[in-house]
Amino acid sequence: MKYFLKIAILLFLPLIGWTQNTVVNITPENFNNEYDSYALGDVSSWIFHQGNDTNWGKKDIDLSDWKKLKPTELSLKYADSKGRVEAWFRVKIKLDRSLGNKLLGVNLGSWAASDLYINGELVTSNGNTDANGNHFIEGNPYRKLSYHANLKAGEVYTIAVHFIDYKSILPPSQLRSSYSLENIISITGPKYDSYILEYIKQNTILSTITNSVCVILCLLFWILFIQNPTEKNLRLIAYGTTSLTLTYFSIFQIRYAAANYNIYEIWMLVNAVLSSMSIVLLLLIIVNIFKRKVAKALKIFIVISFIILLATNFIPLDLNNILSLLIMALFFIICIYYIVSSWRNLKGAQWAVVVGLIFFLLLLLVIYIIRTVLGGLSGHNFNLTLLPTITSLSFPISLLVYVSMRFKEIIKEVQQNANRVLQLSEEKKEQSLNQQKVLEAEVDRQTGEIRQTLENLKATQSQLIQSEKMASLGELTAGIAHEIQNPLNFVNNFSEVNKELLIEMNEEIEKGNLEEVKSIAKDVTENEEKINHHGKRADAIVKGMLQHSRSSSSKKEPTDINALADEYLRLAYHGLRAKDKSFNASMKTDFDETLEKINVIPQDIGRVILNLITNAFYVVNEKKKSGIENYEPKVTVSTKMLNDKVEIKVADNGNGIPQKVLDKIFQPFFTTKPTGQGTGLGLSLSYDIVKVHSGELIVETKEGEGTIFSVILPS
Repeated sequence: MKYFLKIAILLFLPLIGWTQNTVVNITPENFNNEYDSYALGDVSSWIFHQGNDTNWGKKDIDLSDWKKLKPTELSLKYADSKGRVEAWFRVKIKLDRSLGNKLLGVNLGSWAASDLYINGELVTSNGNTDANGNHFIEGNPYRKLSYHANLKAGEVYTIAVHFIDYKSILPPSQLRSSYSLENIISITGPKYDSYILEYIKQNTILSTITNSVCVILCLLFWILFIQNPTEKNLRLIAYGTTSLTLTYFSIFQIRYAAANYNIYEIWMLVNAVLSSMSIVLLLLIIVNIFKRKVAKALKIFIVISFIILLATNFIPLDLNNILSLLIMALFFIICIYYIVSSWRNLKGAQWAVVVGLIFFLLLLLVIYIIRTVLGGLSGHNFNLTLLPTITSLSFPISLLVYVSMRFKEIIKEVQQNANRVLQLSEEKKEQSLNQQKVLEAEVDRQTGEIRQTLENLKATQSQLIQSEKMASLGELTAGIAHEIQNPLNFVNNFSEVNKELLIEMNEEIEKGNLEEVKSIAKDVTENEEKINHHGKRADAIVKGMLQHSRSSSSKKEPTDINALADEYLRLAYHGLRAKDKSFNASMKTDFDETLEKINVIPQDIGRVILNLITNAFYVVNEKKKSGIENYEPKVTVSTKMLNDKVEIKVADNGNGIPQKVLDKIFQPFFTTKPTGQGTGLGLSLSYDIVKVHSGELIVETKEGEGTIFSVILPS
């Protein structure tokens, strides 16, 4: 029995000695050639003690109750009821003599608050462990330079780390420093600080460039979408680039601006949401640009990937990586599927998206291979910062190229449509010319007295079509017939009156009443002058119509608007009286005597005034015929100077214009008169004439009370 105990003691003593005295030998081969550092968190020689005792940082203490545990194996099972973990880690390291005079330091790189003791002396801290009486402050693993502890080759050092950490606020349930415990302490070489500074500098510059370019592209796409709201693709591109921009911004916040772990976790969650939205919008952009339908399988993938990417923040890292890799693989497959299946139908600007998408996917694949399969090309001093920047900007820039090419295509399509419209217009012109020939034959048969006038107007027909004042040459003919109707009525009516007067004069001659004969002869002479005057007016109207159809040859001349309005008021009234003896209406004028002559085409403006006055007399006469008691027809013509403009108003107290037809009154051929009493061209031509004079024709009406037409011309 004693012999057995001796053997057991001999076997157990080496274990005690190993637990307390195992030394980690650090050689140049241990250092990462790119970062020039050696992380000790996963070294198996660590020993661990839960709780806190300030003496545990000393060099030589009793380690019999310490146990073997690597920092990377620390978990929440060592936490108290509040989720707080406080412990000490110790390890002995020996710096191999092969390190020579290499300047070495240490770095603490986790979210935990930690104090570093070397050979029993506190040399540096990460955050504040409240060991010195101050409040707890968590550590920060980012942008930390090394502490130069004057470590020398060939020496053995006792490393002790006082460690405090808490449970993370978001799932999964783990310590906040879980993913950074490998870097709880690192031995750094002389190139480490310069690498960190250069890395921060390059990443800050490139991240700023990435975010700036994305913001500019985002604003550009939104401006283009606001200017072209009907372009569905522009809206999706604007949403997609906005989501990408915010995603890149959240990555920048996670890497460089997270002040504490809670902010870090919030930004991680925001990044998960934005990344999910970016993938969804990216797929929708591709589907819409390729003019494909959103298949049911794609909808399912979008929903599942969105949920999984959101959930990755709340699951362990290993499972997170597997699910993220699965989503990215499916994303690759879907993108390649849409490219291959749409290949034959792609054209023009769509190829810009194809090239950008392929380039983007290839760069993502290269980054994955470099960081996983090749281990980040560690030891080859390969800088990955530029590659992610190019990758991040490749697809947004391809969208910019797509938009620019698409607008070029749209302009080309518009030009082609314009040419097509022009071709159709020429065909319509040809049809209208053919129709006009038929119409001319019919007009020649029915209205021989105006045949010569129609022949004189043939030369103006093509110009009238080109100016788009009328839809066809038939409209011009109808317009002429309509416009010369009033002067012809005057001629006919005065001719009939003269006939009656001559009969009466013969009777008076037989009676020998010379005074009455002279009076009648005088009336006949005056009527002949009026017939001559209105015959000339008919000729002037025809010439005015010719001038209207040839606007380039029309000449403006100083015109007295008051005299013009007064003339056409009288002509219209007497013309209607001659046509309808029962017609009667009150006429009122209110002319601004301060008006000076203005440059207009008098025949055209006269035609506008005559048309408005004739319409006014017509509506008041129709209202009178309806038998309204105590109704007195009234038409008012007034002029007024308005700053640098002249206003001509024609008002009536008729029935007004119904609201349902108010928007149509200036359309060619639209008329409220019974069939045969109006062509529907008067107001349309009047509107065109006023527009040619850079003026306005405005209508104000109230059903049952009357209408006011206002012609506003520049003075």
